[in-house]
Amino acid sequence: MEQFAPDLVDAANVLWRQVELFVKGMLLPWRLNQLVAILGLFITAHFMARPLAHWANLWLRKQQGWPKWRLRMGILVQQRMRVILFALLAWGLVAVLRELTWPSRSQLIALAATIATAWAAVGFVVRVIRNRTLRRIVTWAAWVWVTLYFLGFLAPSASVLDSVSVTFGTFRLSALTVLKAAVVTVVLIAVARWLSRTVTARLSQNADISPAMQVLTAKLLQVVLISLAVLIGLKATGFDLTGFTVFTGALGVGLGFGLQKIVSNLMSGVIILMDKSIKPGDVITIGDTFGWIEELGARYVSVVTRDGREYLIPNEDFVTGQVVNWSHTNDFVRLDLSFGASYADDPHQVSKIAINAALTVKRVLAQRTPVCWITGFGERSVEYVLRFWISDPTGGITNVRGQVYLALWDAFSKNGITLPYPQREIRILPTADENPAEDRAR
Repeated sequence: MEQFAPDLVDAANVLWRQVELFVKGMLLPWRLNQLVAILGLFITAHFMARPLAHWANLWLRKQQGWPKWRLRMGILVQQRMRVILFALLAWGLVAVLRELTWPSRSQLIALAATIATAWAAVGFVVRVIRNRTLRRIVTWAAWVWVTLYFLGFLAPSASVLDSVSVTFGTFRLSALTVLKAAVVTVVLIAVARWLSRTVTARLSQNADISPAMQVLTAKLLQVVLISLAVLIGLKATGFDLTGFTVFTGALGVGLGFGLQKIVSNLMSGVIILMDKSIKPGDVITIGDTFGWIEELGARYVSVVTRDGREYLIPNEDFVTGQVVNWSHTNDFVRLDLSFGASYADDPHQVSKIAINAALTVKRVLAQRTPVCWITGFGERSVEYVLRFWISDPTGGITNVRGQVYLALWDAFSKNGITLPYPQREIRILPTADENPAEDRAR
């Protein structure tokens, strides 16, 4: 504390003196007039912004066929209508005053217009950051930096932050260094994520690359770019990364024992992507869950069922457990339906009618002709199995089974085929005290 306390006091005094000079300069009569003009411009922009934003909203809703980026730009302009109007009005007033009087008479208004323009520009640039909380933090930090820069307070403020520091041996860590590292790292991560999304979009348009390889390439690229962004950000601000080697090694061993499941899921995800056992769009059954794969994540696989539920299943379950992939090598799936018919019906006719009934369902493939076989002689009926093929398991399995069952019902009813069902006959026997002859006489 004794080493950097005097530096902190000196830096704070310099900043305070500069603030005092700025405030005294604002109290000059010809600058007070500009402050009043700035206040009037702000009030005007405030009351004009709401109706203009409403009109812009209605106008944007009428635009059909616009690309998404253009609509987003329009929404950003609508959201920042107040600051944009203030900047336009201020620059217009500056242009008029510079034609009528000395440039110094509009210097303060020009400064306000410059800051407002920079604030508006920051609002557009930070949209590349997807995370809302991070975007808000970056926005406020950029606004503060812009304001300090144009007001001339950036250098003394940086001196104050640099004087707040701690020393570990020969390594000095100041608040300014931490702030620079955070800013540079966040910017580089934002650029890395934008580059990763751009490359991923380009890969998705390439039909020569399988979906699994597209996901694997995108994930690896994202990890590499973000890791490089963090390392470059720390290195650019003066951090010595060689001192972290032993620490990161020990930390890695500890995390390896404590996060075995997470590491197992991560490695299982890499294995799934490399062996192409499953991919987005595949129809799978794992345990009691039947659905199609929506997304392959780093830790889990997103499976969406027919009822709209989304299950997040750990990657490890797909590597160590039994998985039915209905569309692994191709989309052809064979389905079996069991039913029974009466002994009084000709089994040849029953088989023919069942095959023709199945072919009336659109999803049943005619190229792979359905077959119908007798599987046994039951107590009350002859047991049959009807086998047919479909090529779109993503459309569901239960619904096509139901359609074929309905087709069988209609066909059997039309041709007089009997579908037997269990029947029971109940007889009430007389007891020993009752006389059957008397009962019949009654």
